[in-house]
Amino acid sequence: MTHKYRVVVVGMGKRGMHHALAFQSNGRFEVAGVCDVDKTRLAAAAAKFGGIAGNDAFQVASAVKPDVFCFCTLPKLRVEMVRIGIETGARLIAFEKPVALNSREGMEVKKLLTASGVKAVVSHQHRYGEHYRKVKEIIASGALGRIHTVYGTASGWMMHMLSHLIDYMRWYNGEAKAEWVMGQADGSGKFYDLHPSPDYIGGFIHFANGVRGIVECGAGAPDVPEVDYWWRKCRIGAQGTDGFAEVLTGGGWRAVTKAGASSGPGCMNYDLDMPPYVQDIAAWLDDDRNVHPCNFESAYEGFEIMMALCRSVLDGGQIPLPLSVAMDETQALSVRLAGRRALLSTTANAKEYMPAKAVPETTASR
Repeated sequence: MTHKYRVVVVGMGKRGMHHALAFQSNGRFEVAGVCDVDKTRLAAAAAKFGGIAGNDAFQVASAVKPDVFCFCTLPKLRVEMVRIGIETGARLIAFEKPVALNSREGMEVKKLLTASGVKAVVSHQHRYGEHYRKVKEIIASGALGRIHTVYGTASGWMMHMLSHLIDYMRWYNGEAKAEWVMGQADGSGKFYDLHPSPDYIGGFIHFANGVRGIVECGAGAPDVPEVDYWWRKCRIGAQGTDGFAEVLTGGGWRAVTKAGASSGPGCMNYDLDMPPYVQDIAAWLDDDRNVHPCNFESAYEGFEIMMALCRSVLDGGQIPLPLSVAMDETQALSVRLAGRRALLSTTANAKEYMPAKAVPETTASR
């Protein structure tokens, strides 16, 4: 009989439910515990999944003793949740991006995981989408020739979207190490958000294999007019000596190579992306050799790139990687950019990035 892994899911909002349903639908897992501080959400989850339910993550996990501790909570709780997963005996911790809100917290998460030997995955599950995988297939086939540039843009703000962009750019570039970055940012409105971020950030990434990464995220990022749904206006791709291939999160894929132009369907879909993400968790638990594509070590390299871009805004110039000294980049950026308004690339961005009440007027405002 195939072993079933016991799972605790903490945070039963939209993403927590996506995770819980995907685990429960996979025959290798049993959702044995659910947790949320919201009584209504907790009651709904308990009725759906059964098992142990409560509003204290440590108590629920201690009672269940899960193989997998999955949490979909606010970003500010990363260190606390990872510690709970380790202390209650989980073999694998699964959690939402971003890795952390700053390098101080991120380095603490890394230290905890390294010392404990507990596996971890970060939910960059879009790479399972058929359109994302098609672009990867085209790049891997050699049809683009020598890859010289990878790029990513998104209308959403940094702590929501930049982690995704960097992860897929690194994937399309064969997971090459980044050696340095240089970036710039503007706009302070989203520092008031639960995912605190500059309104607009962009920059360059130099990879060890010579490929250049270019990334833009937020209010000033270019439009993706082929995609209607604002949150899915994301473009990630690669350019080579013989052509390009790119994915649009909400609008399929397209490529131009020596063989001509081609395109195909695809759209972000949790119902399609989550099952293989969860199945790969089972495979990694079964065998250490089956390292999950969304493993923490890979996600952490992307996180360092994001934090290095923030440091470039603060310090100016190029920032070498890996980072060695911890700091709170997000707080420092909120001070540096206080009162500034980013210039918009599209009128559609005005709804998210121009709320006057969130951006106090100062002499730095524009």
